Amino acid sequence: MVRKNVILICIDGGRLDHAQSSKIFNSMLSKGIFFPQTITYAPYTNSAIHAVISGSYGNRNGCFSYWHSLKFKKSEFKTLTEYLQENGFFTYADVHSSIVLPKIGFDEYQVFDESLVDLTQRHSKILEMLDEKKQNFFLYLHFSSIHDGIRDKVLKAYNNFSDEYFDNKKENEKRYNSLFNLAESYLDNITKKISELDLWKDSIIVVFSDHGVSIGEKIGERAYGAYCYDYTIKTFSYFLSSKFKEKEIPMQIRHVDFMPTILEQLNIKLDDNFKPLDGVSLIPLMSGKPFDEKIAYTETANPLNENTPPKKPNTKSVRTSKWKFILNEYNNSKELYNLENDPNELKNIAGSGLKIEGVLLKELNKLQNEIL
Repeated sequence: MVRKNVILICIDGGRLDHAQSSKIFNSMLSKGIFFPQTITYAPYTNSAIHAVISGSYGNRNGCFSYWHSLKFKKSEFKTLTEYLQENGFFTYADVHSSIVLPKIGFDEYQVFDESLVDLTQRHSKILEMLDEKKQNFFLYLHFSSIHDGIRDKVLKAYNNFSDEYFDNKKENEKRYNSLFNLAESYLDNITKKISELDLWKDSIIVVFSDHGVSIGEKIGERAYGAYCYDYTIKTFSYFLSSKFKEKEIPMQIRHVDFMPTILEQLNIKLDDNFKPLDGVSLIPLMSGKPFDEKIAYTETANPLNENTPPKKPNTKSVRTSKWKFILNEYNNSKELYNLENDPNELKNIAGSGLKIEGVLLKELNKLQNEIL
């Protein structure tokens, strides 16, 4: 039996623009497929990762806010780890918080103290340990140093409307650059360890970000989790395997597509005893076959002037590569952006009197129907 492994490496808070301009991140392009338009279900960690591991949106699987990790509907949604464990994989997670992803289907689930560990050394040792088992394994690694820095230097220092933060974008960029450098160093060392252990050959390795981070683009969001703009919901992912040809695919994909893609790659069929997924396999897209872009749904709970977010989402968006529609339920306002002409989402054309006809009108109506 040919050995197969699945390794998921989450770069918590990794911005797409920084990954695209990084020599270390770009070096992974030679090892597989790069998706520079990967859309998260939630612009914060726990709901985003629950969507990854279940292939379903939080409004269906139960984890639709910071407060709902423990309400994940495990009897209705089968996780990637359960599928793999049933198929003989040793499953292991190393995370900074027990609410990041459900513990279902894990043989070992470790929680580290972010302030006390060297993640490069720790994760290198985990890779060595799993390699020695000579058994198919699934490994989830969470790199949290960007998150830690944003928590300590931004979230604790400012609020979502602090003039001192939003008036100093250069300082914000400098701070984030320093934090992203930590991610580059980590990834460089971890990929070298993977090469040292010769794990590229028989492994599916996904390097991705759960969400981006604000550097002051929009007043009202100093970090993430308040809005559904692209600087936090449009992330990156690299699917790396000896079976994948080097390619960059600009078409929009979603985090919920990861699970069905991995299962198809491993020839594992979906269990009809559980509810259907929101995600679809990307294997046809990766193989150059016809593939219709799917609408991406994102939602979050904007805290507004409060210190903690509400328990239910109040900001929702639907997106294609060309358009995004946002509904802000907290004040019943709507936003519509032409992402081709306005990628930074500066001009809200909802209610502008813009005449929209034909196919485009049908597309926008479909977007609004998805969210309403």
